[in-house]
Amino acid sequence: MKNDLKHLREREGLTQGALADRLGVSRQTVNALETGKYDPALPLAFRIARLFSLPIEAIFTPPDDPLPPASS
Repeated sequence: MKNDLKHLREREGLTQGALADRLGVSRQTVNALETGKYDPALPLAFRIARLFSLPIEAIFTPPDDPLPPASS
């Protein structure tokens, strides 16, 4: 999953450590999120969105893979 977390963090003048403290996670978690090595669980995604006053989909972009067809 792609995200705009690094840009948002830097725009707010936050270090990875400061963002981690505000989210209640480790700095390593913030780094893994920013580099795309880790996708956040839904509660964390909501905390991030709330912190930046944005909807989740403004921060996180799903992969380009199309959704599978719905089964009937």
